[in-house]
Amino acid sequence: MKIRTLFLALVMAAVAVFVVLNWNSFLTPTTLSLGVAVVQAPLGLVMLGLLIFLAAFFLVFVVYLQTSFLLEARRNAKELHTNRELAQQAEASRFTELRGFLDGEMKKQVDLDAESRAAVLARLDQLDSDVRSSMEQTLNTLSAYIGELEDRLERAGLAPQPRSSE
Repeated sequence: MKIRTLFLALVMAAVAVFVVLNWNSFLTPTTLSLGVAVVQAPLGLVMLGLLIFLAAFFLVFVVYLQTSFLLEARRNAKELHTNRELAQQAEASRFTELRGFLDGEMKKQVDLDAESRAAVLARLDQLDSDVRSSMEQTLNTLSAYIGELEDRLERAGLAPQPRSSE
C-alpha cells in the first residue's frame, strides 16, 4: 500500500472517530446564515455533508484523471505498436531493396568479369597466333639463309662432304 493511500485512510478514520464521539454535538441545531436567508440547521451535519461531498467530488475527479490517463496510455500504446509495425515493414522493404541492388551489382560484376575474361582470352589467342606466325617467319628466314649459305659453299667448292655410313 502506498504511503499517501495509508495517510488518506488514517485521516478518514480519524474523521469517522471524531464524528462518532461528537454525534450529539453534530445534531445540535444552530442558526445559519445563507446570505439571503437565515435557517435553523445542525452545523456539524452541514459541515459533515460538505466534507462528504468534497471527498466524493475529489474521488470522481481522481477516477476521471486515472481513466483519461489510461485511455491516453492505451492510445499511445496502439500508436506505438502501429509505428513499430510500419518501421519493421519499412526495414524489411529496405532489406529487400538492398538485396535486389546487391544482386544487380553482383550480376554486373559477373558480366564484367566474363567480358574481361573473354577479352583477355581473345588477346592471348591473338598473341599466340602472332608468336606462331613470327616463329614460322623466323624459321623460314633462317632456312632461307642456311640454304643460301649452302649454295654459296657449294659454288665455292667448300661444301662439306656427306659422311658415309660405315
